[in-house]
This record gives sequence, C-alpha cells and structure tokens, in this order.
Amino acid sequence: MIRLAVRCRPEQAELVLAELVALVPGGVEEERGEGYVEYAIYGPPGELPALPEIRAAAGRGLVEVVTTEVPDDWADRWRDFHEPVTVGSGRLVVRPSWERDGGGDAAFEIVIDPGRAFGTGAHATTRRCLELLLDLADRGLGRGALADWGTGSGVLAIAAAKLGWAPVVACDHEQAAIEAATANARANDVEVAVRRVNLREQAPPPAAAVTANLTAPLLLSLAARMAAGAVAIPDRLAVSGVLAHELDGVTAAFGAAGLAPETELAGGDWAALLLTR
Repeated sequence: MIRLAVRCRPEQAELVLAELVALVPGGVEEERGEGYVEYAIYGPPGELPALPEIRAAAGRGLVEVVTTEVPDDWADRWRDFHEPVTVGSGRLVVRPSWERDGGGDAAFEIVIDPGRAFGTGAHATTRRCLELLLDLADRGLGRGALADWGTGSGVLAIAAAKLGWAPVVACDHEQAAIEAATANARANDVEVAVRRVNLREQAPPPAAAVTANLTAPLLLSLAARMAAGAVAIPDRLAVSGVLAHELDGVTAAFGAAGLAPETELAGGDWAALLLTR
C-alpha cells in the first residue's frame, strides 16, 4: 500500500483540493502544518494517479509530493488514536467498541469502528453535523425520513436513527464505507439502509432531511444539480466539510436551489450549516 501526499501552500489549498477530488473521488486525508496543507491518498501501486497528474492538479500551489510505503496493518492504525468523543455538552458520545466507559451519563451513545472508512466522530466537521442533528431533535424535528450523503463509517446516519428519524438511508461510493456503515448500524441496533452511490454521477437518495458532510466542491456540484432539477431538494439540509472561507459560496449555491441558511456553526478552519426550504 502506498501513501501519496501532496503539500501545498495554504492560500492555494481550496483549489488543490478541488482538483485532487476530481482525480480521487473517494476523498483525501487532510493534515495542516506550519506554512502548508497536506492532502494524502492511499492505494496499491498502479492504482494511484500518476505523479504528473498530481503535480498538474496542485499547479502553482505545489510545495512537494511525497510517496511512502505503508505497513500492511495501516487500516488498523486508527485504533491508536480513536478515543471517545462527546458532543452537545456531553449529551451524545461516540466511542470505539473497546472503550466500555465512553460517556458517563450521556443520553445517547454511538459505537463506531471505522475500519477503512472515514469517520470516527472526532473531526470538527462530524461533530458540528452531530450538533445540528441534536438541535433539530431538541426542536421536535427529529422525525421523518433522513438521508446521509457520503456516510463514511455511518456515524451521522446512526445518530439520526437514535435521535428519532426513520427511515434512515445512508450512501457512499467506497465499498469500505458500505461495509463499515452496515456493521456499525448493526452494532448500534438501529435500522439504516446502506446503498452504494457515486454522488458525482448519480442522484443521491431523496429524503425530507439530509446530512452531507462532504467537501465544498462536491457540495457545489450537488447544489447546481438541485437547482437544475437533477437532485431532489430536501426540506432541511445539514452540510459540513466546508472551510470557513468557503461558506459564503456554498450558501449562495444552495440559495439558488431554494434553500436558505438557518443555523451556522463556525469556528477555526471549519464550518457547518443548516439550510431549510
């Protein structure tokens, strides 16, 4: 297994990410350091994009490209840092299966083992989506159908099911995500229908409420397809995965599809947004 990392200047990161996601629809791993943003992708030799393609995608923002061989147990390394995460002033806890005391008096507990899929609940984008779901449930809006677009490990779909939404459907393009989300729903004893959908090429499953923890380029694509009538417009859409400086553009794109901002959670690099019809 090879890890291919692209380091770029922070001011060019948004453009580089958009180009890389077009090459690697399954998504990238992001790390930030002093003076750079690093995007990494994993794959067997021969299945990763060629270096000239990567360099062209990074363009003027390129700092360096680094390839490293990853140990065979790379997919299990997340166990070293996956710890319980509390959300909503401790009301909801997301924990790995081997941590038996995850949240004390938390009202809701979710057990997540992501395996090769994205999503332990620890990333700011996931936590903010969970906060939006908690707020909706507190306002008596945690019911009816919900779809989770780009589910990863299934954490948002499982949280929605535990908070009262039904039916819940989750979709992702990666087979690893399909397997992880299915297993995690079973472990949490909730009903989640998991489907394999390529959000760049296929219409995602419709629902009155939708969670979409995705990158800004993909959110912009979905918004344009909503405006064109190719993707069903939900009554409520919780989006995350958006850098703070991307928020205005994402808001405007969904505004063109008839969705207005209701709640914004921002702070640091990342932001989340609840949009309503």
